[in-house]
Amino acid sequence: MRFSFSRLFAVLVKEFVQMRRDRITFAMMIGIPIMQLLLFGYAINSDPKNLPTLVEMADQGPVSRAVLMGMQASEYFDFIGIVTGQEEGDRALRDGTANFVIVIPPNFERDVVRGLHPEVLLSADASDPAAAGGAVGAISGVIDTAIRETMTGPLRYAATGAPPFTVTVHRQFNAEGRTSTNIVPGLLAIILSMTMVMITAVAIVRESEKGTMEALIATPVRPFEVMLGKILPYILVGYVQTFVFLLAANYLFDVPFIGSRLAFFAGFNLYIIVNLALGFLISTVAKSQMQAMQISFFTILPTILLSGFMFPFAGMPGWAQTIGSAVPATHFLRLTRKVMLKGADMTDISTDMVNIGIIMVVIVAVALRRYRQTLD
Repeated sequence: MRFSFSRLFAVLVKEFVQMRRDRITFAMMIGIPIMQLLLFGYAINSDPKNLPTLVEMADQGPVSRAVLMGMQASEYFDFIGIVTGQEEGDRALRDGTANFVIVIPPNFERDVVRGLHPEVLLSADASDPAAAGGAVGAISGVIDTAIRETMTGPLRYAATGAPPFTVTVHRQFNAEGRTSTNIVPGLLAIILSMTMVMITAVAIVRESEKGTMEALIATPVRPFEVMLGKILPYILVGYVQTFVFLLAANYLFDVPFIGSRLAFFAGFNLYIIVNLALGFLISTVAKSQMQAMQISFFTILPTILLSGFMFPFAGMPGWAQTIGSAVPATHFLRLTRKVMLKGADMTDISTDMVNIGIIMVVIVAVALRRYRQTLD
């Protein structure tokens, strides 16, 4: 048979009609590239600046102020407050309120003038080496600039030769700066999100395609009971994944676990539930298993890029941090790193638990509403 343009045109028209009817797939084809372009172009920043910094200032002299002004002028440090002691500073680093705490010792300026070479302490939250690395690397240049601008007149001699004071960097929670120590705890959030969301969405949609969901709808089972019945079996899958993950983290990557096991247990149970609920919500939107996988991937993309897993959360613009705060993985990732690396307990993770709980309530409410509409 000869090639026929009319038959080719008929097939093309048929495919365009099918594409127009399958709006979700078409939206994914357009939406995913646009999301990737916007996130990688605007939201991702591997050299974060304006990181929250606290100051313990026991000396108020001009040299002390010049050091702080030089640090702020570098744009790596954003001074958000003052602490009165080491315990308060350590607590701020542990709960994520600040990335750095700089300590100006007593009689700092007097010791500089006398040539005693005092030390300035910079405590850094090194659980995310990428976030702390740029600022720590820039600190020597900041100090040199502050010395040249401040040591004038009778103090000019102090600006020549060796620096009149030193900056000691104390990397907390990951002293060696190992990438695996940061990546492995965060990887649990990504693994659970990818598997829980996709497995639940595809499994429920598959029942709809086979017609077994119609039989379930015909029973007196309520929507919330259906939702729980579909979600609870996959919690066991999440338990197995988490158990394997913890074994691998300990024995393969030597990642410490120094926090409260109760806090971790409560956190990952809540996180599993919120992801299963999200998968249930996707199943009420998708018409086929392919659509369920496409929508699941659409939710996984911001989970990986905006949660702070691959790129420092503090380095993202404000709008990206707002979107990232609505992603459950953002809060579970912080929770996991706090417990495993920083020795956190239930009190330390309470804010993260509340945030995950709020997101879960919203997702469950929307999913139940969508499910009732599909019943109609």
